[in-house]
Amino acid sequence: MSGNDSSQNIIIVGFMGTGKSTVSRLLSDRLGWESVDTDEEIERVAGRSIKQIFSEDGEVIFRDWESKVIENVLNQGKRVVATGGGAVLRESNRRKMLAGGWVVALTADKQSLIRRVTSAAAAGTRPLLAGDAEERVTTLLETRRNAYDFAHVMVDTSKRSPSEVADLLIQWLPKPRG
Repeated sequence: MSGNDSSQNIIIVGFMGTGKSTVSRLLSDRLGWESVDTDEEIERVAGRSIKQIFSEDGEVIFRDWESKVIENVLNQGKRVVATGGGAVLRESNRRKMLAGGWVVALTADKQSLIRRVTSAAAAGTRPLLAGDAEERVTTLLETRRNAYDFAHVMVDTSKRSPSEVADLLIQWLPKPRG
């Protein structure tokens, strides 16, 4: 990646249900940049759903796909990249994200997250929530307590609409140097 700020990306990280995909699409529309969702890109490249990869190959293989996709999507600039909630678990991914652009962590309080991820639409698409979703969210939040601290900025989405979050990020967007 060159040092040219105009070629940088915006990388959105955060726990599942914080609004990463929605906010990234809104931001890319407003900036005229390409929107990339790493989960969708993994499915496209692997030719299988994330649920299938988890059940057939396990989480480690899924995380390998994720690392490869993150590296590939950050090779080109002017992209708003929504990552999967666990993409930050590997230090190599965190380093690639920091080198590849402006990293934004979206957060939300536990009740908001539980409400969002247990909605009927979300239930079938989240392999890590198999079983008691509330208990799983609580456990995952605990194990990932500081996982998003490396980001350049954090935004709590609990009481903000995706549109409000996108507006805020555009205001905060670092201006290109030069």
